[in-house]
Amino acid sequence: QVQLVESGGGLVQAGGSLRLSCAASGRTFSTYATGWFRRAPGKEREIVAAISWSGYNTYYADSVKGRFTISRDNAKNTVYLQMSNLKPEDTAVYYCAAKRGPNIAVARTSYDYWGQGTQVTVSS
Repeated sequence: QVQLVESGGGLVQAGGSLRLSCAASGRTFSTYATGWFRRAPGKEREIVAAISWSGYNTYYADSVKGRFTISRDNAKNTVYLQMSNLKPEDTAVYYCAAKRGPNIAVARTSYDYWGQGTQVTVSS
């Protein structure tokens, strides 16, 4: 069982930066691949970025490539999403998710555990 708690959301102006954190419980967190998803008002939840359990492999949605960076510190049971050059269209609730096994997945149905989400609002 893994419990995930996101933090770091908030209100920022366009062009600004935020770093989201996802703290996980459980001694085996290093054996889970992890992803960040987001759900904007009126839209489906979509993947933003994902990272393998080792941290060696990553995935980014086209909309955030070059602006967002996902990383993890398994010693701290924490995954991060560094967001830079934020745009109003990045406004959403951001969710951390974990899946058993080492490999990245992009489908939300592949993930076994979810956090409650943190709001990110980017003003123009």
